[in-house]
Amino acid sequence: MTRHFLKDDDISAQEQADILQLALKLKKDPYSAKPFAGPKTVAVIFDKTSTRTRVSFAVGISDLGGSPLIIDAQGSQLGVKESVADTARVLDRQVAQIVWRTYAQAGLVEMAENSKVPVINALSDDYHPCQLLADLLTVLEHKGRLAGLKLAYIGDGNNMANSYMLAGAIAGMHVAIATPIAYAPDADVVARATELATQNGGSLSVSTSVSATVSDADVLATDTWVSMGQEAEKAERVKAFAGFTIDSAVLAQAKADAIVLHCLPAYRGYEISAEVLDGSQAVIWDEAENRLHAQKALMVWLDQHAK
Repeated sequence: MTRHFLKDDDISAQEQADILQLALKLKKDPYSAKPFAGPKTVAVIFDKTSTRTRVSFAVGISDLGGSPLIIDAQGSQLGVKESVADTARVLDRQVAQIVWRTYAQAGLVEMAENSKVPVINALSDDYHPCQLLADLLTVLEHKGRLAGLKLAYIGDGNNMANSYMLAGAIAGMHVAIATPIAYAPDADVVARATELATQNGGSLSVSTSVSATVSDADVLATDTWVSMGQEAEKAERVKAFAGFTIDSAVLAQAKADAIVLHCLPAYRGYEISAEVLDGSQAVIWDEAENRLHAQKALMVWLDQHAK
């Protein structure tokens, strides 16, 4: 049966661990796997602008022996003159996998329901699961383990918060989220992550207290306060998120050897201070590179499970 990766809990704890171990292997030996030799083509569709996602998938597909077909929204009939379902039925006869960076999670679900090849969520309004594979890979490299570590996320209860909760819970981490009350994460995702944390020996807490959230944390993470499409809300959001910046004072409340993550793009002086972002405890550039290795591992794994 074809497997898809639409949200973080589409894979089990063991499958997550297997993908991360494969990513470590591919990072050391980048051209050792060639599932797309031929070359086979992978469609990479962008409804939103992108730097890291576009580069990492294009390079990764090429490394795996394939040919990336980059499709921008303005160059496609997808969702305009042709339904998502019909697009899936066209693509799956010609490409090996479909990667889609889009808005509505429902579109990805519809694509997967009508595709015989794996569909990958390269970002939606609800989840960013490929980013979390890269983040977990980065933590694993720097800390040597995931289970039992405390991961503190500070900021907007958005798609990144949702994915941190789910993926961290699957990995057996103690995930702590701090957001302003009006920007708390989705209650259904909190419930699902709590269930997963219980199953995997981790925990989940959601709070408005930055201090309580970062206390004794091994990993700190954040995301922009103003995501794509929210530009009109900038002034309102900057005011609401006052006090939710990861700066030196906040970092000092975590463990002395804590590392800092940010999925980028970062806005110095808002969600993270320049001193922290450019400091020695930030592993953000390793994290950005690891998008390549984690996504390659995911594509290899999905190819193996599409047989």
